[in-house]
Order: sequence, then C-alpha cells, then structure tokens
Amino acid sequence: MSEVYLNGKFVGEVDEPRLFVERIREERRRGAISHNLNIAYHPAPDTVEVESNRGRALRPLIVVKNGQPLLTERHVRQLERDEISWADLVEQGVIEYLDTNEEENSFVAFSDSELTPEHTHLEIAPLVMLGLASALVPYANYNQSTRLNAGSKNQKQALGLYVSNYSLRMDMDVNVLHEPQMPIVQTLLHSISDYNKHPSGQNVIVAIMSYKGYNMEDAIILNRGAVERGLARSSYFRPSIAEELRYPGGLVDEICIPDKDVKGYKSERDYRLLEDDGIISPEAQIHEGDVIIGKTSPPRFLSSLDEYSLDSSTRRESSVTVKHGERGVIDFVLLTENDEGNKLVQVRVRDERIPEIGDKFTSRHGQKGVIGLIVPEGDMPFSESGIIPDILFSPHGIPSRMTISHLIEMVAGKVGALHGRYIDGTAFDVEPEEKLRKELLAMGFRENGVETMYNGETGEEYRAKIFIGNMYYLKLKHMVANKLHSRARGPIQLLTRQPTEGRAKEGGLRLGEMEKDTFIAHGASLLLKERFDSDKTILPVCEGCGTIAIHDEFKNRSYCPLCGDNVEISFIEMSYAFKLILDELKSLCIYPKLMLKSKY
Repeated sequence: MSEVYLNGKFVGEVDEPRLFVERIREERRRGAISHNLNIAYHPAPDTVEVESNRGRALRPLIVVKNGQPLLTERHVRQLERDEISWADLVEQGVIEYLDTNEEENSFVAFSDSELTPEHTHLEIAPLVMLGLASALVPYANYNQSTRLNAGSKNQKQALGLYVSNYSLRMDMDVNVLHEPQMPIVQTLLHSISDYNKHPSGQNVIVAIMSYKGYNMEDAIILNRGAVERGLARSSYFRPSIAEELRYPGGLVDEICIPDKDVKGYKSERDYRLLEDDGIISPEAQIHEGDVIIGKTSPPRFLSSLDEYSLDSSTRRESSVTVKHGERGVIDFVLLTENDEGNKLVQVRVRDERIPEIGDKFTSRHGQKGVIGLIVPEGDMPFSESGIIPDILFSPHGIPSRMTISHLIEMVAGKVGALHGRYIDGTAFDVEPEEKLRKELLAMGFRENGVETMYNGETGEEYRAKIFIGNMYYLKLKHMVANKLHSRARGPIQLLTRQPTEGRAKEGGLRLGEMEKDTFIAHGASLLLKERFDSDKTILPVCEGCGTIAIHDEFKNRSYCPLCGDNVEISFIEMSYAFKLILDELKSLCIYPKLMLKSKY
C-alpha cells in the first residue's frame, strides 16, 4: 500500500500507485481534473504526492506518446491561421504544465530529433528555459551560466525608453536614453516582446585592447568624439511634491512666496526663481539650495493662548528646496488637487547626463565596467580603413569570465553592420559562427575578427592584431552624478553627536576599523587624531569617585553628584559615544569608574 499526500497532508492509501498516477494524468489531459493539479510517485519512500497549491512554478511541455509528440503539423497550421489558441492546446492535453515534483517522473527531450519511445515530454523550444531578460542575450548558450545570470540582471538596470508617455508622468528617479537603438544581433524574443518600442542600448564599435592601463579592472575607455556626437547621452527626471495640508483648528499650509517675518525665512536670493504664486517657472536653471515651491505652515506646537492670536509672525517656513548635490532645469509644473481636495503642486526637474568618468556601462553578457578615461578622438587607435572604436574593452575580462558570446557578438555585429541586416542570435538556434566567418572573409576582412590597428598619437602600426567589431552596449542607471558625495562640516545626529549618514542627509564618510588599519600601515597614524574626533567633547570628571561631574555655566561652578563640592574636578577630552556608553552602563546599575592619570 502506498500513502497518498494532498498538498502535504495524508489523505489515504492506494494499491497500485503507478496505475493511480497514470490514471490521474489521463483525466487531467482530458480536462476532467484541473490543469493546476500535479501528481508524482516517489518509489523510495513509496508515496504519491499530489500538489494543487497556488504559487507553484509550473512550466509548459508538449506531451509525447510512443516517441511521437502530440503537437502535429496540423496544430501548427491552425495556430498560424488563428483557428485555435494556446488555451485550446492545453484543453486538448497536447500541452501540459509540470511543477518540479512531477518533473521528477518525466523524461524531457531537448528537440524532436532526440525523441525515443522512453520520452514523456518535449520542450516547446529550448529558449523557454530562460527568463525574459536572459532570452534577450544573444548566443546565450555559449556563455557560462553565472555570466548569463549577470547579463540578464544588468539589462534590467539599463537606460532606454521605459514608457512612451514619460513626458506626462511624474515618476520617481527615472532616466531616458536620448537615442536608443535596436541591436544588430537579436534573438527571437526581441520581436516577440516588441523590443523596438522600448530599446535600451546603442550599437557601438568595440576594440578589445589595453590603453595606457586606464581600462584595468573591467574599466572601459570611451572616445570623446563619440560622446560629443551623443553616445549614451540621457536625461534624468526627478519630481518634487508639495501640498497644502489641513491641520486641527482650521489651520492650513499656504503655497506662496514667504514673508520676511516668517520663522526660518531664507535669503531673498533663494526665492528669486519663484513666480507670484510661489511656484517656480518651467525651464528655470536650478542649483543646490534654490527654492522650487515656496510654502509656509502654521507653528508646530500651539499653546492654548496662541490659538486665538494667530498672526503671520507665528508661521514657519516649509518650502521645497533643491536637495544637496543636485542641479538641473525645471521640466514640467503640475497644479492639481489631492484626495481631500487640497492644492497639490508637482514640479519635475530634468538634468542632462553626458557620459563622464565613473559612469557604468555593460554589454549583454555581464561584462560591466565603469569609464576609466575619455580619450580625444585624435588620440584613439584607428583601423586600416579609418574606423575609430567608440569603446576600448580590456582583454583580461574574457578568460576568467568565459563569456565567449561576447566575442561572437562582436563578429556577428560586424557582419550585420557590413551587410546591413540583423543577425539571429537566439539561444540554441543561432546563425552558426562558421557562416559568419565566411561572410566576413567574403567582404575582405579577416575571418577571425582581428584587424591591423594604428596608434592614434604616433601613427605607428601596433604589432599585435586587435579584435574589433560591432556590439550592443548598455548605459546603466548607476551614474557618478547620483553618487558623488563629500562633506567638510554639516549636520550631526542628536543622540551620538556624530555626523549623519548618507548622501541625502549631507552625511560624512565613515572611517571604520579597517580604514584605521590602512592609515597605520601607511605610517600616518597621527592623522587618526584628527579623523576620530567627529564627536569630541570636553566633560568634567570627578577625581574622587571617577564619574562624570556637573558643570553649571551660569554660576561657573563644578560639583560631583556623589562627592559634592569639596573635590577636585578635571575637564577631560573624550568621545561623546564613550560618554553615552558610560550612561548606559549606569542604567544597568554598573559603576563605571574613570581612573585619571596625573596631569603633571
């Protein structure tokens, strides 16, 4: 007797488990049982597991009987003429969905040429095993699996045309590439997914070579001429929002140019860009600290007396300003109402982003890198036919990553550009490399993709042949302009009195334990005296009991809460974080005694 489990719960026993499983499958294919149900027999524990839970990953396969797929040429013709649909094939039992459990009981053929009487299912197309983004990678089956995974992730971060109505939307932190292109080397999924409506990259000429060491460690080198002609140029959009909130007691915010007697009034220069209604005008150039939307609010805390004597002097300034480290142009101003009927103002800022050193780029094969140098066009290497590459890619990125598809795409892109046609690079069903090599040879180029290149600065011929071709490159959203950050002095945290954290809060850069070790290793240990006093404080310490004493500034006297007045009190320099831990120890009823060494 074999035990039967439904969604992990024991429901009964069967005598003939294999027959039972086969019968359930037949009923499912006939449509008598839900297509969402999966059944599998496991011989070792002698159990039958039936699964019908939601949220399982299922994948479609063509059913095979006696070595023949149930999907026939007739079905294919009917599909082409729209006489039947995918759902009809599932209803007829031609295609069924398997989960990981039932897959253990199946024998899946990769292609119909491999079919034998033992096979139970056939792949619809080998490409189906890949996800949407992975299937966009050309020649994906020539790649190492981890790189294919990285390539698919990178494509999700690429800039392109994310929606066609972006000019009417108020999306947070979005980028639009100015001139996105369709790749020369495509896959089947590019046409299925209508990729031409939302492309996110550009076809560039890439040469694989080193250049003065500026493309070490995955960095890439860009041709300034290409950048000036608009390569990888994009716009960054970010909205700012202000609304007139209502408070208890009939008090409201007001969007206007604040009066000078408002608490927290900035300088007149900060409000210079506002129009009469307190909102900035479109196409105004803005920089850090400028006010975009002027606003005043009622005071935060009202006493019972203040409620009856509200005048303008009690209101406070609460305008929306340009954040630390940001700049741009006002792109769009929207005036509307929120759900409660209060006035709502949205202002979108636009900033043109020209590629600069530190911006991140990638190919579709997980070969990501940042710009290490932008070289003047006259200094770039050039080929015999006068072609100057847009990007120089480091040769050291290939051997350890094993992204052979990166190299094949360059050859395929070269053939496509010279022939003026798209190349099919669909995984497991590609245009063969040998065919591409022959075409390249027929057009007067070396079949292996290398060319003689010349030094742009001296005109000398390079002794090595350089691998050069066309490739689809993506600009990623990680740009230096969004991450560049430094500070001298600025805001501190209330509790620890140490600098705030993060770029948005004008935070400091933390020097930790390991950074400390590097300074000591460099022989610059005295620098730590300066680096580690961000929360330096001077506190009175009682020399009798060793606790923190009290200093009364008004009466100019110091005393110890334990020993009283008649005791020596010294002012000691310490970190405020150390003072905090002493207080925390006291709260645990531990007596932290400071033993002061002699000052003499």
